[in-house]
Amino acid sequence: METEGTPEKPGTEIKTMDSPRGPAGFAAGLVVGVVLGAAFALLFAPEQGEKTRGRLRRRMRSLRDDALDTLDHAGSRTRKELNRRKRRLRAELERIRERAKERAREAKEDLG
Repeated sequence: METEGTPEKPGTEIKTMDSPRGPAGFAAGLVVGVVLGAAFALLFAPEQGEKTRGRLRRRMRSLRDDALDTLDHAGSRTRKELNRRKRRLRAELERIRERAKERAREAKEDLG
């Protein structure tokens, strides 16, 4: 357990505890909470099971399609960015090669 003073009130300490699980434990708890909430919502839904399942199926398809579209878009943007960076690196390498050749010529002339 750690303690630290607060600047507003000298002498006042706040006790903090570091969780051994950290952010991973929080994320796991969040996922479990979402799953339990969905299960209770399905159990106590006012519609018939078939209607609810059909609605869920359509919603899941819609979410899947949206996710695939987003991934395609992200992949396209990533490929464009990688190609742009590749061109910049090639141009920089060419400039470095030219400078190296020029210095090699200058060194050869200085020796010769």
